[in-house]
Amino acid sequence: MRKFFKYFLFLVVFAFHGFMFSVVNYVFPHYDVTRVTGVEVKRVDKDGPITKSNPADGPTRDVYYINTQNDEGKIMVYRNEDTRWGFPFYFKFGSANLQAEAQAMGNENKLVQIKYYGWRLTMFDEFRNAVSVKEISGDVTPSHPILSWVFYAFLLITLFLSIQFVRGWFDSEN
Repeated sequence: MRKFFKYFLFLVVFAFHGFMFSVVNYVFPHYDVTRVTGVEVKRVDKDGPITKSNPADGPTRDVYYINTQNDEGKIMVYRNEDTRWGFPFYFKFGSANLQAEAQAMGNENKLVQIKYYGWRLTMFDEFRNAVSVKEISGDVTPSHPILSWVFYAFLLITLFLSIQFVRGWFDSEN
């Protein structure tokens, strides 16, 4: 029974840290170097984009999208929606301005760095949310998510310490 409880605690520790790694990966910013190929606006409600098969059945809002393609030909679509005061706390209020900047850079086919958070989950029609778009030249190295790395290191240390604590707790009673 003690062995079962020990392995159960290991499972809980790994599950908790796996969840926290996912939260850090989703919430903290990442950077992509790409070219804007187009922008669009879609009217959506709580069920998704309003179409003939999905008529509006409640309050609606405009959601901006930024279409991009990198130098290797990979296409990515970013959502451009305000976070306002909600989680994650980017306090982003100017999605219309960001959309105009992206459109201007797309018209000139400039190389840009997009700062974003979130995941692109095609199966669930979920998009990364763009936070900023910045023009860069070809010889500039893109930004790196240093704060994410700090949190990953912290989580690895707490994972190691948690495992050692559980092992020590059960091994000391033998």
